[in-house]
Amino acid sequence: MSSTMTKMIVVLSMVLVILMGQINAGPSEAECREERSVGKRACWGVLLGSNPSGACCERVRVTHTECFCPSLTPKLAAVLGVNRLIRLIRGCGRTVPPHFKCGSVTTPASGIQV
Repeated sequence: MSSTMTKMIVVLSMVLVILMGQINAGPSEAECREERSVGKRACWGVLLGSNPSGACCERVRVTHTECFCPSLTPKLAAVLGVNRLIRLIRGCGRTVPPHFKCGSVTTPASGIQV
């Protein structure tokens, strides 16, 4: 293989590595703020005791955990109720793995407690 061909392969490999890093970087802080804002508006009724709307479930399905979990403080977790939150997430078609750490909450090992 020629020196030029080797250099070209190295350069292309570096470009691929850089692009893959950008693809896997996740949402930006601005995107996360927007996701949280849209999610609050769509799911506000759930905080008041209503069942989730279709728009709320859509937000639950598409929201990145890395956007939501850092904002889940102990106070917010107490207001929302962990078991209720898990039922909401599951009811909207998203899985909640056992021992999943999200903010100040770690999900139970054997599912939700009733």
